Amino acid sequence: MTKAKIHSIETCGTVDGPGIRYVIFFQGCPLKCLYCHNPDTWDLGCKKAAEKTVAELLDDILKYKSFFKFSGGGVTASGGEPLMQKDFLAELFAECKKNNVSTALDTSGFTKIDDITKKLLNDTDIVMLDIKSGNKETFKKVAGVPIDTTIRFLEYLESIEKKIWIRFVLVPGHTDKEEELHELGALIKKYSCIERTDVLPFHQLGQMKWEALGKAYELKDVLPPTKAEVKKAISILREYVKEVY
Repeated sequence: MTKAKIHSIETCGTVDGPGIRYVIFFQGCPLKCLYCHNPDTWDLGCKKAAEKTVAELLDDILKYKSFFKFSGGGVTASGGEPLMQKDFLAELFAECKKNNVSTALDTSGFTKIDDITKKLLNDTDIVMLDIKSGNKETFKKVAGVPIDTTIRFLEYLESIEKKIWIRFVLVPGHTDKEEELHELGALIKKYSCIERTDVLPFHQLGQMKWEALGKAYELKDVLPPTKAEVKKAISILREYVKEVY
């Protein structure tokens, strides 16, 4: 029986897709983002992670089906990086669709486009794609991996006309340069399946986790962006696409 390693579950999430969401935070992530607020999800072999079967998760998910129906919500797979356990996730999302539960995937897109990926995406209603930057050098610096895999993932989503929401974290001194925001806007404009872009202000809520894990936190002296800085970033992106929040 296939099991997945689960970091945590939020049963009434409201910020990880439309409506009320059952949010599953999968353990494991191949990226090492400088601003990650859940570095405790990185290690797939973490012994503290709970092991769940598809049946166990589905039984719990279906308890909230009336909330999904009322609010237009559903299940969101997040992490960590849920695509590290995509065989399990493909099976779970297939069961969700059989039970008329909407599905969303919150991902960096860091995976191969293989048969399992295609099967999973076929049963995914919305992909919330995390774009670290539109600039290759900044993307690599922030995420620890090249942008190329994410772009290939994005291009595949476009080819199958999958609904996409972009998520972008605005980090002062790292992802807020005007010229790079223009690069991001130009990138987003290329893909007709991108329905909206969310600008997420950087925060310091993950610092204590980094310290508890004995990891050096490079952004400890970085302040969250001001309202004016967030407004400016949104204004630049809206020069390319309208639906920016």
